[in-house]
Amino acid sequence: MNLHQFAETHEVTNQPPSLDGTNLYRIDLPLQEWARRFGAGWAESRIDAYGALAGGPLMEAGFLANQNKPVFTSHDRYGHRLDLVEFHPAYHELMRTAIEHGLTSLPWAHPQSGAHVARAAMTYLHSQAEAGSGCPLTMTFACVPALKLQPDLAEQWLPKVLATEYDPRNVGMAHKAGVTIGMAMTEKQGGTDVRANTTRAYPVGATGPGQAYELVGHKWFCSAPMCDAFLTLAQTEKGLTCFLLPRHRPDDSRNQFYIQRLKNKLGNCSNASSEVEFRGALAWMLGEEGRGVPTIIEMVAMTRFDCMVGSSSLMRQALTQASHHCAHRLVGGRVLSEQPLMQNVLADLALESEAALALSLRMGRALDNLGDPQEAMFSRLVTAVGKYWICKRAPAMINEAAECMGGAGYVEESILPRLYREAPVNSTWEGSGNVQCLDVLRALSKEPGVLDALFAELGDGHGDKRLAAHIANLKSAFRDTDDIQYRARQLTEDIALGLQAKLLLEAGNAVVSDAFIASRLEGAGRVYGTLPRGLDVAAIVARSTPTGF
Repeated sequence: MNLHQFAETHEVTNQPPSLDGTNLYRIDLPLQEWARRFGAGWAESRIDAYGALAGGPLMEAGFLANQNKPVFTSHDRYGHRLDLVEFHPAYHELMRTAIEHGLTSLPWAHPQSGAHVARAAMTYLHSQAEAGSGCPLTMTFACVPALKLQPDLAEQWLPKVLATEYDPRNVGMAHKAGVTIGMAMTEKQGGTDVRANTTRAYPVGATGPGQAYELVGHKWFCSAPMCDAFLTLAQTEKGLTCFLLPRHRPDDSRNQFYIQRLKNKLGNCSNASSEVEFRGALAWMLGEEGRGVPTIIEMVAMTRFDCMVGSSSLMRQALTQASHHCAHRLVGGRVLSEQPLMQNVLADLALESEAALALSLRMGRALDNLGDPQEAMFSRLVTAVGKYWICKRAPAMINEAAECMGGAGYVEESILPRLYREAPVNSTWEGSGNVQCLDVLRALSKEPGVLDALFAELGDGHGDKRLAAHIANLKSAFRDTDDIQYRARQLTEDIALGLQAKLLLEAGNAVVSDAFIASRLEGAGRVYGTLPRGLDVAAIVARSTPTGF
């Protein structure tokens, strides 16, 4: 008897083909359509090229960067203080690729119609491969409007911020062609309430914007501590003020910027988040003294936009994995994606994903047209609306997508666990859900024209009675100002759903818009997979399922 005949116990069958190396842009019909719709058609070849990178080498790098987390080295073997965070080469590959392709600079360095949309589309693809690197990429991109408030500092820093060269060396900015920018805002005692910050700024000589100060204090969260400089907040005689704090002084010596430890986080594992202390750290005042919050909000508005894009991206990758799995997996002799209940679930997930993408890229178009007062007011409001709603929807949506795959979606060899752990960061970072909803109320009540801009955008329902009724109810809800803070989440949700329904309806795909409106504006489902009868769920599923396998 030959025992070797039993070495192979079974044949591997009923498994989906690998998605490794897939061009993520070419399998994403909604992304193609919405990017063109909002003015990025001229960049299609550029976005397509990034789709190939995101689905190929960057996807592989993403797994490696998360398996090999950043390591903090406080001192060298002789006892000299280093404050060095070391990353796996895969992380540097992710950073280098993104920066070289303009993910930190495109709309600023080459402003034109659709530039913000094109850059958002590439960011959407990048974050599907690996979202942790998005933190320093986003902050480097987002710092530009704030830096421009201080022309002397902008002249010095912006050319290197906008350069498409990545240099991770631990040296002063004078020795680099390109730099990255981080942020350090919150403190232990305040968190979101930055006005409770205790870090103090002391003038070195002359006072005022553009002048040098030394900062003493701590930051409970400093994102990406190996960046070349940070926007941070400190108290002066006139109140909370914004500063630009480099990691190295002009003489190339280390600044008095000390990393205490790296945060051990739920997700976002490839990125180093840290606690730091400033012990007389040299920094330069950015913007008007005592106006630190309005100054840094110029940066925060852009990072919140990237939270929208990032959460939309995570949802899309989860949907891609689930729909691809179900298109090839047989259960009971039938392909899963052809079974009615699974079609209901997958179609519901596809609607959530496309609506998130549509609102995110519509926001990109607003950023491309801020000279238009309507677009500027739309941007002011929807930054908070979209940040709240899309980021809030991502964790449950990704959980449902993982469930579609059963155990295959629960193991670390799958990307789903990483997507799920990553999802909550965007709803917390740059202001929690409550912060966003209160900001919605602030924009609508204190900034003239924003409420009118909202209803001008929503229109009259575009021929759909259900959307028209939703808009009418929303107007009524805003006329009633009693306990409006208590109702802020519901109001923000209703704004988001109205805008998403309107965008889908305008786009002209009746199968998608009808299903979204029927389920979101009329439906009573509390979980995914409760779409009403009479919808073409098969077509919705097919629209978002990778083909060619």
